[in-house]
Amino acid sequence: MEPNPIATPELELLESVETLPECDVLVIPIVEETELSGVAAQVNEQQGGWIARGLETGTIPAKRGEMALVPSPVAGGPAAILTVGLGDPDLLDRGPTFDLGATILRKLIDQPRSHVVIALGDAIAADRRDAFVAGAISGCEVQSIYATEPTTNPPDRLSFVGIDEASLTRGKIVGESVNLTRRLVNEPPNVIYPETFAEAAVDMAHETGLAVEVWDQRKLAAEGCRAILAVGGGSAHPPRLVILRHHGAGDDDPTVAIVGKGVTFDSGGLSIKPSEGMFDMKCDMAGAATVVGVMRAVALLKLPINVIGVCGLAENMISGDAYRLGDVIETRSGVTVEIHNTDAEGRVVLADTLDVALQHRPVAIVDLATLTGACMVALGRDTVGLMTNDSTLCDQIAESAQTEGEWAWELPMFSFFDEQVKSKVADIKNVGDGRWGGATTAAKFLERFVAGTPWVHIDIAGPAFAESPKPHRDAGATGVMVRTLLRWLQGE
Repeated sequence: MEPNPIATPELELLESVETLPECDVLVIPIVEETELSGVAAQVNEQQGGWIARGLETGTIPAKRGEMALVPSPVAGGPAAILTVGLGDPDLLDRGPTFDLGATILRKLIDQPRSHVVIALGDAIAADRRDAFVAGAISGCEVQSIYATEPTTNPPDRLSFVGIDEASLTRGKIVGESVNLTRRLVNEPPNVIYPETFAEAAVDMAHETGLAVEVWDQRKLAAEGCRAILAVGGGSAHPPRLVILRHHGAGDDDPTVAIVGKGVTFDSGGLSIKPSEGMFDMKCDMAGAATVVGVMRAVALLKLPINVIGVCGLAENMISGDAYRLGDVIETRSGVTVEIHNTDAEGRVVLADTLDVALQHRPVAIVDLATLTGACMVALGRDTVGLMTNDSTLCDQIAESAQTEGEWAWELPMFSFFDEQVKSKVADIKNVGDGRWGGATTAAKFLERFVAGTPWVHIDIAGPAFAESPKPHRDAGATGVMVRTLLRWLQGE
């Protein structure tokens, strides 16, 4: 069973539309609601004025976000014109600009189109054009990857007018990296499990020049990764751990670690989930998938920094070898954990994974995980939760998220939460006291495994996987926080 390939059109730059290109669709901006300017005015003149007349009569909408796809009455050039209302383009930040690019492509993939020309570059601020390109690429990816009849038709060729080469290159890399994360999450759990996830990461590393190391169950046992092995013990698919390395700076320069939870399917274990709560648990590896997407972009952008990405991979299933409530596990760091709920498995996997990251002596650690339903209760489905032991580091990531238009909010890490994860039998237990403050008690559990290193925990349980589509993306995996972490790593 082979999935439909990730669709990325061939990209190219065009200098202008002085001579209208022959294409299936030409996309032009409507910047003001009452008059045409720039590229739109130029195209209107070449088309005999019908676009201006459409604006005057109201047959072509002009408000921000409104689009109209109209067949061209003029022979030669584009077969159709798509007008896109921008309003005041100065109000388009990077997030809305990304969404705009994606929305335009999603408008056009309902039927086969060989060549689409987008002439919006002059209407978009120079520092946001890469976000527009990245969004356009992300709009080509959908969740129906195993439909025998394709449900969408991305164009074969996508041309941009008014976009510089650097923006095109960065946008392409970022958009494809977001889509890689989304594809890994959207794959069904009979296709992506620890071994095949690791294989996908290795393939990506070989394609991009990253160093990669995979620990199988024998290596995990030799390294004392008893927590990962415990969570994966009930599955026919044994655990893995993947280490990706980007060496873009000197040997003496600092290293940053990005760590991802990779539970490729979460049945809940012996604390089994109900069917409705288990159906989309293929997405419980979105943290690890985000690490893979970020590391791909870091490598291709050739960032002058040292970064390691660590993915802890396990499948939480039920068998005679499954870990049990009441078990005590000695983690790789030596901290002992009493298991009170086998469905709180992600933090157990991360306990060992964070310790592996620590051996590289990073100056900062960021972990990503679809960790708690409690975070969704607190912040909803569209906002990630940030928890930290270092306010400066957390502020940097929050600012990067705001710049990229990804919603993030810091949750408290007061010291009294530490008491709620103490165990009477072991050092700590894997749940807090009752249902209250569950996102923070989970983060407090993780904090025990970072040894005081500046650290931010990002709970992406809400926005990592969407139940319904939006104009700029399909339902399913979203690739949330790939763009944010890249901006943070670039120090912008």
